[in-house]
Amino acid sequence: MNTSPLRPQTLAQKLIARAAGRSHVAVGEVVTCNVDLAMFHDSSGPRRLKPMLDELGAEIWDKNKVVLVLDHYVPAQDADAQQIVQIARDTAKQWKLPHVIDSEGICHVVLPERGHLKPGMFCVGGDSHSPTGGAFGCYMFGIGATEMLGVCVTGQIWVQVPRTLRMHWSGRLQHGVSAKDMMLHMVGRFGMNGGQYQAVEFAGPAVQALSMAERMTLSNMSAEMGAQAGLIAADETTLQHLRGIGVAPEHLAGAEQWHTDEDADFEQHSFDASSLSPQVAAPHSPANTRDVAKFADVMPNIAYIGACTGAKLEDLRAAASVLKGQRVAAGVQLMVAPASAREQAQATQEGVMQTLLDAGAMVLPNSCGACAGYGATFPEGSTVISTTARNFKGRMGPASVNVYLASPYTVAASALRGRISDAREVLA
Repeated sequence: MNTSPLRPQTLAQKLIARAAGRSHVAVGEVVTCNVDLAMFHDSSGPRRLKPMLDELGAEIWDKNKVVLVLDHYVPAQDADAQQIVQIARDTAKQWKLPHVIDSEGICHVVLPERGHLKPGMFCVGGDSHSPTGGAFGCYMFGIGATEMLGVCVTGQIWVQVPRTLRMHWSGRLQHGVSAKDMMLHMVGRFGMNGGQYQAVEFAGPAVQALSMAERMTLSNMSAEMGAQAGLIAADETTLQHLRGIGVAPEHLAGAEQWHTDEDADFEQHSFDASSLSPQVAAPHSPANTRDVAKFADVMPNIAYIGACTGAKLEDLRAAASVLKGQRVAAGVQLMVAPASAREQAQATQEGVMQTLLDAGAMVLPNSCGACAGYGATFPEGSTVISTTARNFKGRMGPASVNVYLASPYTVAASALRGRISDAREVLA
């Protein structure tokens, strides 16, 4: 096999090759990779890992490369949740974990917020939306408890090198249209298994124009396409963001190498961002996506702005831009669960939270909340317009709850008008 470093490679191949200590890897190869960072949370972490580690008499291979986030069962709603949270806290102390983020936000937001993710890294997470890390030029994907046990003991995991599906977006999004709309459109086109557990890469002028928060939404929801990883090449936007949160220059050196070679072998699909309308996914799948105009007769009684795909600072700003100076429609309950405490504090400083409160919002804790099916789930028979990533039957309440997925712009406009609405009409 040709081992020349000049052999064209996709971003996915380059990241996996680095982790495997190779100059290059071929699609379909099975290689063993060294893990740079492992993240798990209160649901996927100690309560599952501790009994197995104890039985083996094993310890974590490198505690400085592990991050524990308490975000799913906090604040605890019942005795079972309290027990799970207590196990996580007690185990963190017993293991003397140096990186614990407790009740400060959703793992996929607070992990990069703390500067843990940098271009070139190979990471795993105990959560299906771990591909969020791909927005930072990392190869990051979700794994189960047994695989995480192997990582915790050895610091390694095997992967089969995936082929790359490249989603190339030309043009530029209209005001009131966001990365969430891009992602829902792609899931609607390719379906829940469209990524076929491969690497999906987002590229093109429209992607390069996105902020880091918006890129995180794309990478996060690559999971809804069935992809293993959702990648975006590191560029100056990435580096400026990481410098801004205090990542040292030495950790950013060589970031420009993490990109797909144009003559590499990948499957490309093309989209025009400038012609994209706001998208809405009907119950009970993100793949049930159509243009917002198709849902004008749907009248939600709950509008939920929360989750890692819809309640970051930029998402809160988007919702506030629609609701500023106005009140939500009678009969609509607006619920806002900011994705992290830091981003909520910034939104408060900017007046964004006050705008949402003035519009009638109920503010919920910085946690996964309803999205993960814990805490503030929705009551029987509710019709919900939500910024979450998934709308499976029974996920966010009883099976009778109907959840429509949309962007923060669309959710806010729908809360304002009392029916699913196009935010561009309000913003105009």
